[in-house]
Amino acid sequence: MQQAPETPGRKSITASPAFVYVLVSPLFLILLAYVIYPLFETFVASIHVDGQITWKNYTRFFSLEHTANLEALWTSVYISVLSVITCGIVGVTMAFLLERYEFPGRKILSVLALVPMALPPLIGVLSFTFLYGESGIFPRAIKELFGLEQVPFSLKGIWGVVVVHTFTMYTYFFMTASAAIKGLDPSLEEAAASLGANRFTVWRRVILPMLTPAMVASSLLVFMISMASYTAPLIFGIDRTMTMQIYLSRTNGDLDMAAAQSTILSIVSIAFLFIMRWYQGARNYQNVSKGVSVHRTEIKSRAGRCATIVLSFIGTVILMLPILVLVLISFSVDGTWTVQILPPQYTLEHYVDLFTDSKTWRPIFNSLQLSAIATIGIVLFGVAAAYAMVRLKFRGKTLLDVLIMLPWALPGTVVAVNLIAAFSEPSVFSFGQVLVGTFWIIPLAYFVRHLPLVFRSTSATLLQMDPSVEEAARNLGASWWYSFRRVVFPMALGGILAGTLLSFVQCIGEFVASILIFTPRTTPLSVAIFQRMYSFEFGTACAYGVLQIVVIILVLFISGKLTKDQGSTAI
Repeated sequence: MQQAPETPGRKSITASPAFVYVLVSPLFLILLAYVIYPLFETFVASIHVDGQITWKNYTRFFSLEHTANLEALWTSVYISVLSVITCGIVGVTMAFLLERYEFPGRKILSVLALVPMALPPLIGVLSFTFLYGESGIFPRAIKELFGLEQVPFSLKGIWGVVVVHTFTMYTYFFMTASAAIKGLDPSLEEAAASLGANRFTVWRRVILPMLTPAMVASSLLVFMISMASYTAPLIFGIDRTMTMQIYLSRTNGDLDMAAAQSTILSIVSIAFLFIMRWYQGARNYQNVSKGVSVHRTEIKSRAGRCATIVLSFIGTVILMLPILVLVLISFSVDGTWTVQILPPQYTLEHYVDLFTDSKTWRPIFNSLQLSAIATIGIVLFGVAAAYAMVRLKFRGKTLLDVLIMLPWALPGTVVAVNLIAAFSEPSVFSFGQVLVGTFWIIPLAYFVRHLPLVFRSTSATLLQMDPSVEEAARNLGASWWYSFRRVVFPMALGGILAGTLLSFVQCIGEFVASILIFTPRTTPLSVAIFQRMYSFEFGTACAYGVLQIVVIILVLFISGKLTKDQGSTAI
């Protein structure tokens, strides 16, 4: 029911210039309590040793006598930069081929190119280990086939980590580059070609610069996720990475050193964020053409079509193998797969246990519960922050945006260490309680880590909406809350739900932060998979992984439909 217009003699509190600060102050308080305060407490813990202020942890970190920390920092940055480069090459190349050329197998490859999105980092590492590790299926098969004494190859070391990162993360480049390529005007390339530029020059001087904004955004994501990588370096035998050093310091009780390592990792990640933003803003990459759509070029030569058919088949096999091997091993009997190429015995018991055995079901229930609680908080504050950024005018907008996106620039390990440093003792932000070791520390970490997802998704949707619709409701006498609830929220629902589902998926797959703050009673699914693998219960671990993949595929499908529907109805 529509509210009556305000009487001339009364002024609504929402009309006051100060009302906007009533709305945004809780957002600033939340970010202060759970982003800035934990960061500050971690820094304090790193310099407050034995009751006095000292910089000995930082001196120790950069000491040339004990180089473990410097090696770890260099290795982490080196792996992350390599991952950005390889993911960029694979993702952008695939996007260009699939968006610019028509060939047999293109449609199926376009669908399968997104398959790695359904593989959480932990699951991706497991699948590659089973396929290409030292005791993996392919190295063993080649060894047996040719009667070799040793396996001819195996994924290990830095390049093993980079291969896994490339396969599981190139989709960030692929998706953003695909969207950007669709918006390129072919007349720009034609103009360059008519001026004598060859194909390489056109690619380097015209196409790549126009893709820069998309590539910067993808580079940030890949760099941050690579810096936070824990499982891949652990399994492929790289002990000296920052996440490994932080974990070792924590488990050895060297908490102040872990805080120093986390602070340095935070500085590196935030510095990379600002460098990439500076690079993006250094030049203008705006397309000022008339927006003519790109038409795909059909490959007509017989040799070209045969080559694309063969390559499409190989690409399909490569993209599907990691999931297929997980499904296969999920049916294997635990403890029976030792030196054989493939598991010798199979059973349905693991899938039955998922829903009937309380010990097996518990991590699934924990993940669903923890993720649901975190997602509720993410939606409430993410939508409010997005509305404030897009619709309201107030001082501190830039600061709010930076504070919300800051956790996305921090590796999950750092977020966990920050919360441990902040809430290992009672504080006003924890309502006088110690949160470390309790149920609530995990959803809090998920909330801080994935708040940017709903914030960005909702912001993008609100930017597409015509603000005059909301203004019309207000002019007809509706209060701010009434117009938001009945006009803004329903129109932005598609974008909100898309961000909500994606954040829920990320929470379920979160491992790096969970491994530092879980307790036996609150063990989430990702940690359970890790524990089962190290107990050589490969069948159960893979059954968990398949369940996680199925959930993620369903959520991504629903999210994609919602985003598509929202885009088709946007004004």
